[in-house]
Amino acid sequence: MGDAKREIRVGIIEDEGLLRSMLADLVAEHPRMRVVGTASGASEAREVLPARSADVVLMDVELGDGNGVALGVSMQRASPGLVIVLLSSHDVMELVLSIKENVPRAWSYLSKRSSVTRDVLYRTIEAAVAGEVILDPELMERSAPREGMPLANLSPAQLQVLRLVAQGFSNASVAELLGLSRRSVENHLQAIYRELGITSQEASPRVAAVLQFIQQTART
Repeated sequence: MGDAKREIRVGIIEDEGLLRSMLADLVAEHPRMRVVGTASGASEAREVLPARSADVVLMDVELGDGNGVALGVSMQRASPGLVIVLLSSHDVMELVLSIKENVPRAWSYLSKRSSVTRDVLYRTIEAAVAGEVILDPELMERSAPREGMPLANLSPAQLQVLRLVAQGFSNASVAELLGLSRRSVENHLQAIYRELGITSQEASPRVAAVLQFIQQTART
């Protein structure tokens, strides 16, 4: 995980003025986050958020003057350490899966309709900057394993642990939420990795497990 005391520089690219302002206000209230630039579209973003000026960008998928995904790819290629959190009114979890092969770091995703709350936003930014892939909480709860997939072999308890990990909760937080010991959570994660064929050679087993969750589930 990253340095818990380091300031996180946040850029916001969102064409809805009210939502852009709300996000900026929420970020500004966090003691370790700082808004380094906001933009309503791609052209403005290139001016106010030059390469390496931000640690994370909250990126609207559909911009008035361009596509947020294409913009995010170009920004991340110019700044390989940059984290992208997609914002959309639609289910773009499959898009998150497809992007990962073409960018330096896998992206995260929050739904504008369900998940842009203070706690979810902070948890997503912090966990994404620390190297995790974070997915929209409501859509995670509506996701069910497809038949015949390894994910379908997980127990209900293991699935719930994986859902919480994918929402940015630490092992300690997962343990507290589920009334388990941290050792039990760690044991569940190891069982999940084994079932999904994730080895210790993976750069991040947690990220690999979350990406497999996207691949092997359907939204109800």
